[in-house]
Amino acid sequence: MQKTIYDILIVLLLIVSFIILIAILLQPSRQDGSAGLFSGSGGSDDLFERHKARGFEAVMQTFTAVMIGIWMFIGFVLVILSTK
Repeated sequence: MQKTIYDILIVLLLIVSFIILIAILLQPSRQDGSAGLFSGSGGSDDLFERHKARGFEAVMQTFTAVMIGIWMFIGFVLVILSTK
C-alpha cells in the first residue's frame, strides 16, 4: 500500500513540476524596460522601484507560488515516506 502511494506521489510531483515550468514560461518578461534602466534617463531610482503586478501577471505569479507550495509539500511527504 505504501509503495503505491509513493509511486502516485512521484507521478504527481512530475506533473506539478511540468506545470510549474509552463507557468514560469507563460509569465510576461520584465526585460522590456530594463534596456533604459542603466542609461542616463532612469538612474538607480528605476532599479529599486517595485511595480505591482496586475491582471494576467498577478494571476500567474499567484498560480506559480501556489504550485511551488504544492510541489514542496509533495516533496516533504515523499521524504517522510522514504524514511519509513
